[in-house]
Amino acid sequence: MSDQPHAIERSHVEDHAHPSATKYVQIAVILGLITAAEVAVYYVEAIAAFLPQMLIAMSAVKFGIVAAYYMHLKFDHPLFTWFFVGGLALAASIVLALMTLFGTWGHPGYAELH
Repeated sequence: MSDQPHAIERSHVEDHAHPSATKYVQIAVILGLITAAEVAVYYVEAIAAFLPQMLIAMSAVKFGIVAAYYMHLKFDHPLFTWFFVGGLALAASIVLALMTLFGTWGHPGYAELH
């Protein structure tokens, strides 16, 4: 039992530096700017036909930033990132397939609804 504390210490030898508070504030500002762009895009009539694609793309970028920094995937073992991205890709594929199946992309008059 006396070996257990040493075993725990050895397993955490590979510590990594996390971003500073300043970096987290910069990331929050970037996320805020992307959110503002999402809201602004909603009100632009000329691009209403591409609204779902643009919102999905901007949301995916925000999600990637949050997962990389706030969930610390950028600093963890790459295997964890691959598991996360694999599950995310599977879920996104299913959602996009369902959106296609139910006609979200080419709805006639979609631009008039918004």
